[in-house]
Amino acid sequence: MEVYPRYVVEEPLLRRNLSLIRKVADEAGVEIIIAFKAFALWKLFPIFREYGFGSTASSPWEARLGYEGLGRKAHAFSPAYRAQDWAEWTRCCSHLTFNSLSQYRAFCTPSSEVSYGLRINPGYSPVETDLYNPALPGSRFGLSAEELGLHLPEGIEGLHVHVLCEGNSFQLEKLLSIIEQRFASPLSEARWLNLGGGHLMTHKEYNVPHLIAVLKAFRQRHPHLQLIMEPGSAFAWQTGFLESHVLDIVEHDGIKTAILDVSFTCHMPDCLEMPYKPVIRGAHHDPVEGLPTYRLGGNSCLSGDFLGDWSFDKPLEVGDTLIFEDMIHYTTVKTHMFNGVAHPDLVLREADGGDVLLRRFDYQDYKERMD
Repeated sequence: MEVYPRYVVEEPLLRRNLSLIRKVADEAGVEIIIAFKAFALWKLFPIFREYGFGSTASSPWEARLGYEGLGRKAHAFSPAYRAQDWAEWTRCCSHLTFNSLSQYRAFCTPSSEVSYGLRINPGYSPVETDLYNPALPGSRFGLSAEELGLHLPEGIEGLHVHVLCEGNSFQLEKLLSIIEQRFASPLSEARWLNLGGGHLMTHKEYNVPHLIAVLKAFRQRHPHLQLIMEPGSAFAWQTGFLESHVLDIVEHDGIKTAILDVSFTCHMPDCLEMPYKPVIRGAHHDPVEGLPTYRLGGNSCLSGDFLGDWSFDKPLEVGDTLIFEDMIHYTTVKTHMFNGVAHPDLVLREADGGDVLLRRFDYQDYKERMD
């Protein structure tokens, strides 16, 4: 029988997360929408529609996917918008957030169909990995309180902040306090506040009652504000796995490496970028003296396409199945086309200096990667 690596989403686990998130939204009186940068398996959108979730987008293709797949216009933020995409953004989105005042001046025009916002940088983030910290000094994201000033620019109705990553309710509570202190005047003029993503409310150790209490208290202090949250990982957290298989076992300099039919760089890039060591079903996460221990190598030619080491209760053999746990959020989208960001054109520049377009990628390329 032929075997292939595969991502497996488990429906009962997905519904468990959707039910919890729906409960938080209803009890706290906030709008919670899914960030496609973490999960964009649109063939599962019929399940999401049962729970009434909309989406947030960071590219025109994500916005279109949300509008068409979930039947609701998206909330959107992009570091920078392109003029050639603006009609598509406004067609597919109900809320559009600008990253800078220059982008605001370039694109903010009166509209009864779109509510405009500005991203703010509160100068605080609990994220310890610099690669994922949007509030580092010199960050390209958002306006400081000093840059924004005391009043919202004409036409701006909302504020957007995103400084959490797999965060908890106590970090959110601190963030809200900082926003209230540093952006008090603009906050009083806004109609909505988007708290971005990073709210890992489906984690087993997350204090959901505290989250609900924090959100309700904030709404009582600011009854004029609509609160919006855009978690990504929380929707698909612990909902499935990546199944791989051992193709070969090599040993050099006393290190045994199991070569798999998957790749860390191709299929699990966060393991190398973050970095983090994934859980493997049935394996010991750290080496155990006396047990068979292996480094795991991906099936690409990149020298750094490996992680290690794990111990197993018995030696691995060619043909064994290895299950990488919790590999649905982010992993699936980074494998296919992250954030719906278009791939660059492929062009041949001929000897006479002329350019020949070999391939241009479009929305269908993005959508069909998940087909």
